[in-house]
Amino acid sequence: MTTRHGRPIVVVGSSNTDMIIKTTRLPGPGETVLGGRFLMAPGGKGANQAVAAARAGGRVHFIARVGGDLFGDSALQGFRRDDIHVNHVLIDDGAHSGIALIIVNEDGENSIAVASGANARLSPDDVRRARDTIGRAGILLVQLEIPMETVEEAVRIAAEFGAKVIMNPAPARALNPGLLQRIDYLTPNENEIENITGIRVEIEKDAAAAARLLLQHGVKTVLITLGHRGVYVAGEGIRKLVPGFQVEAVDSTAAGDVFCGALAVGVAENKPLLDAVRFANAAAAISVTRMGAQPSAPNREEIEAFLGARANGQS
Repeated sequence: MTTRHGRPIVVVGSSNTDMIIKTTRLPGPGETVLGGRFLMAPGGKGANQAVAAARAGGRVHFIARVGGDLFGDSALQGFRRDDIHVNHVLIDDGAHSGIALIIVNEDGENSIAVASGANARLSPDDVRRARDTIGRAGILLVQLEIPMETVEEAVRIAAEFGAKVIMNPAPARALNPGLLQRIDYLTPNENEIENITGIRVEIEKDAAAAARLLLQHGVKTVLITLGHRGVYVAGEGIRKLVPGFQVEAVDSTAAGDVFCGALAVGVAENKPLLDAVRFANAAAAISVTRMGAQPSAPNREEIEAFLGARANGQS
């Protein structure tokens, strides 16, 4: 069993079942592309991040809704196998579990459509019922596949108790200034940062400009994930591109989620920020070499072995 480290982490977010087809290329509008391998696996940004954090060594509590169906039952079984606390995962008999249809091309790029189901019914009241759990945690990790008012309530409660807030702004939405001021770590990718700031990030100078704008709006630290190039980090006293790791990618579906989950563990363990980012980069790099969302998330031993090999100059 994985040894648990650091302060507790509360993840508030979505749980889906992913249905994945691997193709040579992504289809265009109105086009059918014959695919190859089919895989059904647990997913959803919230669940992915909770699983990634737990496997990376975090003490994780998950707040979510699943449908009263086979997909929901399977999700709960998976969370328990990863030693995630599920006291606040609600079974909603009035909705189906979330479903994601994912197409992955031979370069590991993907296209995703989601039917939210029970995720869309996760409410501020659900979060308020978990107030004590959030209050005892050191870290709150949220994304945007659930109603925005629910995200805002979770962030408000965390800020009230002094917990660090990590927000993965995906799928990209408008974020109000009051919310941004309560975010300790914002983790957009290239598409999300452009949606939020209007700045297209092609070179490091663009990332710096986009991050500066968010810092001016009150975000404490901005971490722009740039795929294999790494992560641009901007915060108090830091403006740095932390390089990524070169690996042979087969599926990038959950790379951002794995990064966020592992980052939460690094923050919970009080790692220096750049060390936490490198730890999260390693977890994400491992994940893209595997198919599926949650199946791709590595455990602590794998992450540490990967980092150790790179430190010793191995490929």
